[in-house]
Amino acid sequence: MRNALFAVVFALVPSTVPAIEAVEVNARDHSCAELAQIIRQDKAVFVRSGFGGHSFRAAPAQCSLGDKRAVARIRDRSGALCVLDQACVYDPNSFYNWDVRR
Repeated sequence: MRNALFAVVFALVPSTVPAIEAVEVNARDHSCAELAQIIRQDKAVFVRSGFGGHSFRAAPAQCSLGDKRAVARIRDRSGALCVLDQACVYDPNSFYNWDVRR
């Protein structure tokens, strides 16, 4: 009975750690300094560059499971190369990306 009560309480109480929604930003609309400021301010940002993009998480937020922190190089509105840290990229060595077919 006690376990059933705990299960009901945990099912009804929302998680204490809310999910961070990523803000989408176009790299060609901002300078390098503005991009860095947006990442620090919004904590979770997806920066579009061309057909794809990069996901960034500002500290203390963490990357998703199966991802790791890395450095990303993207072009800003003036064509200058921005070197931004705190990018979340696929981690092939992560336990969460382990595949039994390997």
